[in-house]
Amino acid sequence: MASNTPINAARILVVDDEPDLRTLYELTLLREGYRVEAAESLAQAFTHLSEHRFDVVITDMRLPDGLGMELIRQIKAQHRGERCIVITAYGSAENAVESLKAGAFDYLTKPVDLKQFRAVIASAVLNTAADVTRTNRALFQPNGNGDKPSQGDAALRRLVGESPCMQGVKERIVKVARSMAPVLVRGESGTGKELVANAIHAYSHRTTGAWVAVNCSAIPENLLETEFFGTKKGAYTGATQDRGGFFQAASGGTLFLDEIGDLPLAMQSKLLRAIQERCIRPVGSTQEEQVDVRIISATHKDLAAEVQAGRFRQDLYYRLNVIEIVIPPLRERREDLSALCSALLRRIAGESGIPVPTMPNSVLDQLAREPLMGNVRELENLLHRAVALSEENDLQIEPSAHMSLIQEVSFNNQDVTPPKEDEKITIPSDLQGHLDSQEREILIQALRETGFNRTVAATRLGLSLRQMRYRIARLNIDTPHSNDSDEAV
Repeated sequence: MASNTPINAARILVVDDEPDLRTLYELTLLREGYRVEAAESLAQAFTHLSEHRFDVVITDMRLPDGLGMELIRQIKAQHRGERCIVITAYGSAENAVESLKAGAFDYLTKPVDLKQFRAVIASAVLNTAADVTRTNRALFQPNGNGDKPSQGDAALRRLVGESPCMQGVKERIVKVARSMAPVLVRGESGTGKELVANAIHAYSHRTTGAWVAVNCSAIPENLLETEFFGTKKGAYTGATQDRGGFFQAASGGTLFLDEIGDLPLAMQSKLLRAIQERCIRPVGSTQEEQVDVRIISATHKDLAAEVQAGRFRQDLYYRLNVIEIVIPPLRERREDLSALCSALLRRIAGESGIPVPTMPNSVLDQLAREPLMGNVRELENLLHRAVALSEENDLQIEPSAHMSLIQEVSFNNQDVTPPKEDEKITIPSDLQGHLDSQEREILIQALRETGFNRTVAATRLGLSLRQMRYRIARLNIDTPHSNDSDEAV
């Protein structure tokens, strides 16, 4: 069988002390066209590694002379290129997580399903080949001259900023993209968690597979199971055909679970099993289905605190938080403000079909004094508003809603006098939504009192007619009739 194996086929090392299993793995891999060598102990495995380079190393967790984890650590310490796959006993989630954190590419659970076994090996081989391609491109085309950037490079460029903290985020993205380990992206609202998750997908060997992004907080609780796992025909009235869920849609690719902290506890337990066992059961089905997805999740919440409060399962947190990427808020990378403004203005101008406005230094200084608690999303909204209200190329920034809500914040760590106890206000959970609601009520009242004459209402509020029109459109205010005396902008 081995004689028919192509000379350029991937080389795989199988390490297992059980002869029957070792033979099963070898035969399965040989039938797939791989070159295979075998070892029954750590000592034999280290000998093979000293003599050859492999594409993939498959190792049982428990061996006669030690743990398979030692192989992973040795390969990582020597900066070798082999992708390691660990085989753990059924239910040993802790071992699986520990191996992924140590640098394993993926894991399999005994008894090993051969279909899943072949899929995981193929994924590891593909990842190794993709890594070689990236290395060759870096060596022979360091400046990318005449070379179209890869999807991963393009995705990384969308993460604007060269501050040390953002460089650290980008380096971590490239590093974690090479494995199947679940990643938890943490950061405040508006920091770009989905951009980071998408960059991980784009830089991985799964870049040609599906990218499925799900906002967990936007799905009604009674629909969560069907949306995630799909349904079988006849599962309920109206289910006239099989329907796939998010896991099926993301097969061979990446499933991004945004706002994972908002999932109810009942759904958390079902998600845990799907991630741990890589099996799902569609609603109405009696059979489980194997799934091949990489999980990336994100949250603005402190999940460790949510676990302590009993609102998030500790075991699910443990499985999701194998690798963590923390995105810094904008206030901690003010040096990126100029580059962010330039990139956002180019995009806004392109979408509007207008020349890119010039950003005066005075406006940039003004933005630097803004709290920007909504981070990049708030900055984008401010620039959108500025472009919409600017006269020709005269870009002016209106103070953000946060400035009118709180006292001016000094970013030189100066003291801010807190309000008195009896003057404290209720902190809303959605600040922007709260402020939009208040602004909408004020505008509607002004319009009603002026007979929906937008010019007069704008004058009463100290706005131009153009600013008034912009706010009416942004806040979706229905004006049943208009009696404007001046329609000029």
